[in-house]
Amino acid sequence: MDSSPGNDAEALAPGLESSMLRSAGTMFKGAGTQSPIANHLLCSISAEEYGRLRPSVQHTILGLGRVVYEAGARLDYLYFPTTCVLSWLYTTRDGSTAEVALAGNDGVVGVSLFLGGGTAPYRAVVQVGGDALKIPARVLQGEFARGGLLQQTLLRYTQALIMQIAQTAVCNRLHSVEQRLCRWLLLCHDRVAHSEILMTQEYIANMLGGRRESVTVASGRLQDAGLIHYSRGHIKILDREGLEGIVCECYQILEDELHRLVGTRQNNVLSR
Repeated sequence: MDSSPGNDAEALAPGLESSMLRSAGTMFKGAGTQSPIANHLLCSISAEEYGRLRPSVQHTILGLGRVVYEAGARLDYLYFPTTCVLSWLYTTRDGSTAEVALAGNDGVVGVSLFLGGGTAPYRAVVQVGGDALKIPARVLQGEFARGGLLQQTLLRYTQALIMQIAQTAVCNRLHSVEQRLCRWLLLCHDRVAHSEILMTQEYIANMLGGRRESVTVASGRLQDAGLIHYSRGHIKILDREGLEGIVCECYQILEDELHRLVGTRQNNVLSR
């Protein structure tokens, strides 16, 4: 099993501070070693299917800001996050960016490979550093072509992903920066094991497609309300129920649809 972070793309997303990069492999403090199949999708397939995939499954560490693939680039691997979270980002001609979707231990990055497209129009960037399992495209495509439970699971997840992209567009258009920030924090919190996130406000602004000043104001309000604590690139969730009381309906819609299609309910133990 390959655990060297140097085996993946070395490019880093813009706007990241050097102090953040030094923490590349441990975005969440105290993150422990995960089980070999700590991804909901891979846990959902049959033992026979995973047995055929297993010889080709590689462990990898993805650091904060790592660009897993660029828009339009050929994809050689699919990534199944276990403790990391990745974002699909769209970059406009003037360099502005916005997140269109994210995936953690609930999903997979590289859906265009089993759908037949081969490339993707978005850049995939690590927003929460941690571990992932990667599988060569040709291996997963071969298993997908068998038409078993793996195929059904990945297609249902793709539908949930399409829903997430559409709902994110609605959210960015209709809801306040404060509500969008709550949605983003809750989605990340659901997919990791700890409540402290290493992230600058500038990077969050890139994710939300807003201005840094707007994110500063929104995070300040949440901090004044005692819901989060923000200091020097660290965000700690203090009151999850409080965030759930402010967030727009988009968050619950996304989680309910993911559960309906893939059968996973993201319940973070720290929130209960």
